[in-house]
Amino acid sequence: MRNIIKGILATVFLSSLVACQEDKKDQQISSEEIAKNSKELNNYFEAEFEKDLAESPMMQTRLGRKTAYGKWDDFSSQKYTEDLEKAKKRLDFIKNKVDEFALDNSTKLSYRLFKQSLKDEITDYDYRFYNYPINQMHGYHAELPAFLINMHRIDSVADAEAYIQRLNGMPKVMEQIIEGLRIREKNGILPPQFVFEKVIEDSRNVIKGKPFTNSKETSTLLEDFKTKVKVLKLPASEQLALVNKAENALNTSVRTAYENLITTLEDQQQRATTDHGAWKFPQGEAFYNNRLKRITTTSLNSNEIHEIGLSEVARIHREMEEIMKKTGFKGSLQDFFEFMRTDKQFYYPNTPEGKKRYLSEATALITNMKSKLNDLFITKPKADIVVKEVEAFREKSAGKAFYQQPALDGSRPGTYYANLYDMNAMPTYQMEALAFHEGIPGHHMQIAIAQELDSIPMFRKFSFYTAYVEGWGLYSEFVPKEIGFYKDPYSDFGRLAMELWRSCRLVVDTGIHAKKWTREEGIAYYKENTPNAESDCVKMVERHIVMPGQATAYKIGMNKIVELREEAKDQLGEDFDIREFHDVVLTNGAVPLNILEEMVQEWVKSKKA
Repeated sequence: MRNIIKGILATVFLSSLVACQEDKKDQQISSEEIAKNSKELNNYFEAEFEKDLAESPMMQTRLGRKTAYGKWDDFSSQKYTEDLEKAKKRLDFIKNKVDEFALDNSTKLSYRLFKQSLKDEITDYDYRFYNYPINQMHGYHAELPAFLINMHRIDSVADAEAYIQRLNGMPKVMEQIIEGLRIREKNGILPPQFVFEKVIEDSRNVIKGKPFTNSKETSTLLEDFKTKVKVLKLPASEQLALVNKAENALNTSVRTAYENLITTLEDQQQRATTDHGAWKFPQGEAFYNNRLKRITTTSLNSNEIHEIGLSEVARIHREMEEIMKKTGFKGSLQDFFEFMRTDKQFYYPNTPEGKKRYLSEATALITNMKSKLNDLFITKPKADIVVKEVEAFREKSAGKAFYQQPALDGSRPGTYYANLYDMNAMPTYQMEALAFHEGIPGHHMQIAIAQELDSIPMFRKFSFYTAYVEGWGLYSEFVPKEIGFYKDPYSDFGRLAMELWRSCRLVVDTGIHAKKWTREEGIAYYKENTPNAESDCVKMVERHIVMPGQATAYKIGMNKIVELREEAKDQLGEDFDIREFHDVVLTNGAVPLNILEEMVQEWVKSKKA
């Protein structure tokens, strides 16, 4: 789903915000005028957010709203062009008709963020087809059913009818997606061979079971619909009528949509190659450099990122060797990796009981961390968090773990998804770090707090800067150690293993997309340098391939947060308060790393004044 936050500043006339032709930077502006202008611009931000929100029924649902509840977003290629024209008009307005110097500091920050976002959107238009909408990580073939299962609540008959309407709307959505796939192929953007086998299997899984076949198994979507409708406690005849309508929609509309997609994918599969990096694209080098700039919000190039990765891998290996000595293990670090990779004490069985135990213990870790939050934070989220297993229809291809944000209205908690398809890829020694990253104090703290802030406009509550968001997630794996977690050396090793994993990402992502590494070379690097299961290594490399640059954000972001924290501690000494530092980081929503640096510096300056 496209980010509806892009291009929120529609061109409207705000008389009090229209700047005169002369530069007002050095003019005296009264506090009353600044307050008035800031209030009007923030009202404008809210109004424009609502306009763009009206174009996204799916985002409305994500926010807990039931307007346009039976509709899907527009996935057509024409939407890119429409969005570009809006962005150009909005940028012209924001640059030429809004007086930045007549705004308060918070609104100035909003002004800066949107101005840069519009510039980025216009630049990125040249690369609008440089992605794989159907991929094994977050492809639409899996995301659309997951959206219905996880986002579409059924609290009434009308909600059930809206669910059925969305099922019947699938063919149009898939037609738009297929059109995009064909355009990409014409432009030389075609996924490598391995992607097709995975996404075709996942697509077939969606239309497996009743009512698509006569098997005893019920399809994932029908099971979801029946479970939700059952809660309504309707008369049996009314409930049966709704289920029959859903079955008909599944058997006709959903079947048609997925069969058309599968046919298209099978056709493209015949022309797919084993070239994996973005270098293979037309203007691939320029695209990847632009991608790194967006993902990291820095000017670091691929060679610099690659070298940072190599340096971090070497450092973490040295720290791991120290832990290895503490455990009394005899042998090399590679021997220790093999021990951690294969010893049964670190893995629960691949059974319902083993999976239930993992989920239960992960939940307990998050619950325990909740009780320690006062030691680290001033601001804490109101929204709750739950731990869930990734759904069966997508677990084979999905990533190891991920977070789903709560509904804005509190109707849905945040969710930490653990992928338990292969329990050998979910070692218990990494359980703490993974729960802290995806849950508390990681993504749930950062994202839920941002959504609940009253001090920033809506668009900033839902901004997403990957280096900031994932940098905070990785930083959140480290900071619990400072308040007594990771007491078990194996668990502390697991924390380092997770950081090592993100450091290797810097090496492998740039290796594949800038240095022409093969898929196999990337897998070999992970296997040689980490204790992770081979299945982990394969999935990670395949993620690099379909999401160029994305995985570099974690370590670059974490490094910046740690760097800013250490600089603040050096300058403030005993006046440094970790809780205040975290408040500075978390209470402005997601921001680029250069803006984060400015905010921390301003905080330090204010503390020293």
